[in-house]
Amino acid sequence: MKLLSSVLFLLIVSPTCKSSTLEDACRSFAAGHPSIGYDYCIKTFRADKASAAAADARGLAAVAARIAEAKANATAARVAALSAMETDARRRDRLAVCEVVYSDAVDQLAQAADDLDHHGEGADADDAVTQLSAALDAPGTCEDAFGEADDTSPLAAEDAEFKKMATIALAVAASLMPPSPPTPVAGAKN
Repeated sequence: MKLLSSVLFLLIVSPTCKSSTLEDACRSFAAGHPSIGYDYCIKTFRADKASAAAADARGLAAVAARIAEAKANATAARVAALSAMETDARRRDRLAVCEVVYSDAVDQLAQAADDLDHHGEGADADDAVTQLSAALDAPGTCEDAFGEADDTSPLAAEDAEFKKMATIALAVAASLMPPSPPTPVAGAKN
């Protein structure tokens, strides 16, 4: 009976320890991004089994980068399908912009996940944040290609979803960065 109690205790407590890291990261994320929120953050991570194995924020950031990478790949595939069916050359040109930026985003997100997986300090997280920031430009650039032509984007839903996922990845990775030192005020005396 004692063994059964111990096993049950471990089964109950173990997921709680890992989910605490996830919950803390999503609470912190939601505080800075209330329009996306805690529930969406939790739902995003829980949809990917790898997040259960993430022991810390660095691991969660790598998982988030991979989740966003998968969404970027899916969006790139949708762009290719739309392009193949599009008969209007100008609209195909707008879709080509989306194809390029999502292809770049896939590469940037893969690099960010790789940087985060290396468990180095400082530079790896900094490099990941740079890559994630660049990937986050994809949905805006894609939407701009349609907006500037006064055309309705067929990718608005995908762009919005990708932006949320990439924002989570960027925010969790940015939380790994050491705080910046305060900048001295010009003319201040010590």
